[in-house]
Parts: sequence; structure tokens; C-alpha cells
Amino acid sequence: MYKPLPESVTIKPSGVHGLGLFADQKIMHGTNLGMSHLKIGDTIFRTPLGGFINHSNTPNCIKAELRMTDEDLQGHQYYYKKWNLIVSQDVKEGEELTVRYTFYKI
Repeated sequence: MYKPLPESVTIKPSGVHGLGLFADQKIMHGTNLGMSHLKIGDTIFRTPLGGFINHSNTPNCIKAELRMTDEDLQGHQYYYKKWNLIVSQDVKEGEELTVRYTFYKI
């Protein structure tokens, strides 16, 4: 069954802006929460992780860039990038997950 968010994360009203991602349980430093963004050509797509995480100048998560290569059915190679959300310090239950925005102006 598809789950748009990891078991340890939920979406709730945020004191930062609108809705945000919050820890449902303690999340340890170094935890990979999954893909937050995908860039194909010049278009950036956000997953629920990327769509609901708020900006902070003192974030508790980082985006790790992964450069990918794949091949279509005709044998043409194409390249794309994806970013995974990594917890950069221990996060307490109930704490909001944040990242420093790099794709959007704030």
C-alpha cells in the first residue's frame, strides 16, 4: 500500500507557515525520510515531504542530492536529479521538521 509519508512523520498546522511536517516519534540523526523533490529537465516536482516541509535558518533536516541516469525503451539515456530528506540532528516527538530552502525564494 502506498504511503505518502514515512511512519514517523505527520502533517499538522505549523507556527512557521500554514501546514508543516512533524515528528510522530523521536527521529534519530542520519535518518533518511525519503524523496522530497525530483527534477526532470527544468521542472522540479515536490513529493508530500517536499510540499509540506517549511524553511528555517536553523533547520533540523537537509536535502541530499542524488544524480540519476536511466534508459528508456528505445535505449536513450536521460538524466534527472532527486533529493532525499535527511534528518541532520535528533528530532523530538512533536517537533517540526524544517530545511533551508534552496529552490524557492522566501
